[in-house]
Amino acid sequence: MSPPAVDVAVVVVTYNSADVLPGLLDSLADGLSGLSWHLVVADNDSSDDVASRALDLVPGCTVVRMGRNAGYAAGLNAGVGAAPPHRAVLVLNPDVRLEPGCVARLLDALDRSGAGIAVPRLADSGGHLHLSMRREPTVLRALGDAVMGARRAGRWSRLGELVTDPRVYDHPATPDWAEGSTQLISARCWQTCGGWDESFFLYSEETEYGLRARDAGYATAYVPDARATHLQGDSTSSPGLWALLVANRVRLHRRRHGWLSGTVFWAVVVAREASRTALGRATNRAALQMLTSPRRMRESPGPHTVAWGG
Repeated sequence: MSPPAVDVAVVVVTYNSADVLPGLLDSLADGLSGLSWHLVVADNDSSDDVASRALDLVPGCTVVRMGRNAGYAAGLNAGVGAAPPHRAVLVLNPDVRLEPGCVARLLDALDRSGAGIAVPRLADSGGHLHLSMRREPTVLRALGDAVMGARRAGRWSRLGELVTDPRVYDHPATPDWAEGSTQLISARCWQTCGGWDESFFLYSEETEYGLRARDAGYATAYVPDARATHLQGDSTSSPGLWALLVANRVRLHRRRHGWLSGTVFWAVVVAREASRTALGRATNRAALQMLTSPRRMRESPGPHTVAWGG
């Protein structure tokens, strides 16, 4: 077998991301220091000039023009398909900024541990720790979120999906899954598990993939000495995005655990969104409306459901 053409295929999915993409591209050289790499930008039919800016800033990169807003997973899969042979795939949101040496440390962790996915310690735009590690969603953890809130429930492993103890982030760890803005996935893991599930237009696709990889024996390795910044989007303030995030959590649980557990999970999430709606929160009202609409819960979410910007 011939050796890979590059160490890392860097795949970025864009949608009207011209304002944030240059900052990411500026960070790639230092972030991937010591490694050979090739950039692939999969553009979901942006109306701005993000594709041409990528070509100007990184000459020789590959741009995949999707021709429609196909969603995050579809863009990622197309980008990986267009990449040269590689040892690993670096999945990046356009609003990520890599710190020097980040990816070499992630790749070393993959090689040493045999994990399938490696993720760095993330900071937010203010330089504060971004809580990125997650536990598998369960009915009990959904209930903990509903009753206590995600951050408080996360102090206890059985009650919270979000890992909230900042001390945990100081040491290497093996979470069930991690948020998807910055992930290095080994070529072996990708070949075994396949691509990301395109039925999730946006949100829960990284959850599904992380859990599917874990089930196949490919753990997620958290690497605290690898660092990056995630500026983050507006899912917590946009009613449409929040509704899609919540609905996809229910869809994923139902797929993995069946109708009975899925119905209980749905009921707990509905109770949570209803309690927040009573406080006058528009995001939770939108989620509650989607959760209680059989038609909207059955349909495949896409740009007709919400306009995604990344």
